[in-house]
Amino acid sequence: MELLIDSNVVLDVILNREPFFDASEKVLRLGIRPNITTYVSAASVTDIYYIAYRNLKDNDMVYSWLSRVFGFAKLVSVTPEHIYNAVNLRWRDFEDSVQYSIAKSNGMDGIVTRNMKGFKESDVKIFTPEEILNFVKSQEE
Repeated sequence: MELLIDSNVVLDVILNREPFFDASEKVLRLGIRPNITTYVSAASVTDIYYIAYRNLKDNDMVYSWLSRVFGFAKLVSVTPEHIYNAVNLRWRDFEDSVQYSIAKSNGMDGIVTRNMKGFKESDVKIFTPEEILNFVKSQEE
């Protein structure tokens, strides 16, 4: 299974945002399982860095967290085609349309996000952190 992890899930972990931290941390840890590959969009990393630094005010800590995230999730490239596709989609949230375009073109099984409303028009499966954890658990039983 291949999953794109949205920036809000990563930020839940880095910023220790309650009540989301536990589920989001478990989602990131899915990436160490042999049958699941998790990805973070390279385009999201700058946003993740900016928001994390703005909140933590500690450059070394943010870099340390990013390094940890990369231990669980691979980076996936953003191509010009992803951007062109996102522009053509004309979704209300451009960042979500880029995430969708990346997941769709790479044949990913889903996107994990807490921003369900941003992906209303997606034909890629959208999971909340809790939904993907329940789904993975059901597949193991």
